[in-house]
Amino acid sequence: MIFLRNGIKLLTVLMMTVTAFLMWLDLSGKSVHEKASPPKKTDAKKEVLANKHTVAVERSDGTMLTIDLEDYVRGVVASEMPVRFESEALKAQSVAARTFALQRNLMVDDTTSSQVYKSDDELKAQWGDSYETNLAKIKAAVKATEGEVLTYDGDYITAAFFSSCDGKTNNAGEYWEKSTPYLVSVDSPWDAQVNDELIQVQEFTASQIAQKLGFLNPIQSITDIQRYDSGYVKSIMIDSITFSGRELREKLNLRSNKFTVTMSGSDISFQVAGFGHGIGMSQYGAEGMAKAGKGYKEILLHYYTGVKLEKR
Repeated sequence: MIFLRNGIKLLTVLMMTVTAFLMWLDLSGKSVHEKASPPKKTDAKKEVLANKHTVAVERSDGTMLTIDLEDYVRGVVASEMPVRFESEALKAQSVAARTFALQRNLMVDDTTSSQVYKSDDELKAQWGDSYETNLAKIKAAVKATEGEVLTYDGDYITAAFFSSCDGKTNNAGEYWEKSTPYLVSVDSPWDAQVNDELIQVQEFTASQIAQKLGFLNPIQSITDIQRYDSGYVKSIMIDSITFSGRELREKLNLRSNKFTVTMSGSDISFQVAGFGHGIGMSQYGAEGMAKAGKGYKEILLHYYTGVKLEKR
């Protein structure tokens, strides 16, 4: 009898142990499953990135546009480069625009902070009766370079570009204060051959400049202009205060930081060469190279030092 009662107790303990173990297995499995499959939230940006051919464009009106990459490139080329330019220059711009978007993880806006983009409706309003002809020319340039990008050490480059320069492009490290091996100063003699408005004069009064610089009184002197080897202004002294060439350009809204200055009493003239920051590909330089018989690949490899042109 005692043996029977002990046996029953042993069996009861064993059953309780097994039951507890099974409950632990069930709870453990449930916990692991919840961690492995958390509730998913819709993320529009991630959905865009899931498709390497789709660009998310934040429009100036605050709306978000998702668009095929090649259609986006078409809208950028049409907006950023004169449609009258040679096809090889438009092709070079197409590759630069595509690379720029991919380097930004396909998330951009439609301003000069990224790249200017215009929709077909906006281009139709801009071009009027020339819309079909112009669009066909842009489409052909984009199609001819479809999928082509610029890389450096396997990564997409920052495909910076600008309007024009006078003889040389700018070093990224001297303007953005961040050296980039493929954005270095190179010769660009072609701009002057195709751009009749390369040199512009911007005029101010001493009081206007003082106001823009935050001075209390009209400026008295502009001295000690220091230049980089590229010719762009490194620094300049105004009433004993030193400004970088970039800083003065931005405060006075000069077309570039490659300039000379003339003071005549309270009148001050800046003779400014080129237009833009001067880094990367010169668009008028690309046009000049195209007119000289250079292809888009040669244009790109000239302005972006040491890069590779790939198809991805």
